[in-house]
Amino acid sequence: MKLAVSREVREALAARRPVVALESTVIAHGLPRPVNLETARELERIVRAGGATPATIALADGRAVVGADSALVERLAMEDEIAKVSLRDLAPVLADPKRIGATTVAATVEIAARAGVAVFATGGIGGVHRDAERTFDVSADLGAIARHPVCVVCAGAKLILDLPRTLEHLETLGVPVIGYGTDDFPAFYVRESGLRLAHRVDDAERAARIVRAQVDRGAGLVIAVPPPADAALAADEGDATVARAVSEAAREGVAGAALTPYLLRALGTMSEGRSLRANVALLRRNAEVAAAIARELAAL
Repeated sequence: MKLAVSREVREALAARRPVVALESTVIAHGLPRPVNLETARELERIVRAGGATPATIALADGRAVVGADSALVERLAMEDEIAKVSLRDLAPVLADPKRIGATTVAATVEIAARAGVAVFATGGIGGVHRDAERTFDVSADLGAIARHPVCVVCAGAKLILDLPRTLEHLETLGVPVIGYGTDDFPAFYVRESGLRLAHRVDDAERAARIVRAQVDRGAGLVIAVPPPADAALAADEGDATVARAVSEAAREGVAGAALTPYLLRALGTMSEGRSLRANVALLRRNAEVAAAIARELAAL
């Protein structure tokens, strides 16, 4: 895989200064226009304000870009034919230099690891889907995190998933899930899933020490950060809305890679926009926490 690492990111890594990777699927497929472009730019500002260098990751010109410039970020946000790239899609998209790809958590983790970036901020990770015993639908995110030495700062896993099985699968893969200021696994828009975590930290310095120990093992981990209380959805509202969205998806025959974006759009409509506000708020919070962890990690 050919990497195109921006000069700013390359110099920060060479000097052992903090760097935070940011994914691009949230720009191209996760948020509506123009909120997507505004949020992408704001996340980079938040990382910089936290003392770290942002490295938005995407595919362009047959290369994996680590530190997308403003022109590429704008294309990701505003163009229609942007490929959604998970692990299975990396080679096909890289082989076509005319295509631009927005990387999911799994693809971003692999590229970040290859570039030497150890901290990555995203929204929520994928996981084990409901009815996975029938569909075998398990996100590539989980295996990618297990295989690559990258700390994934997120608001837990998306509440459209089977969260108990997602946590069980992460445990099977040996991935530590650390609650940041919480004992409860966050569920994306919802602060608490009712699933208790085995490990908790309350500050970035302690989190960085755990990150160092895990990435030194050549493996990744999850730092789970609850969404801000003033933007989060109530647990009962989230559960009821997800049940309706899942039912509609099944009725319309939506499955596979199309399922997650369909359900997230449906949640936005059913919650009258509150899920979108929660999504943007948790992305901001995760970028802030990731920058603090990256800064402490560099200090170690």
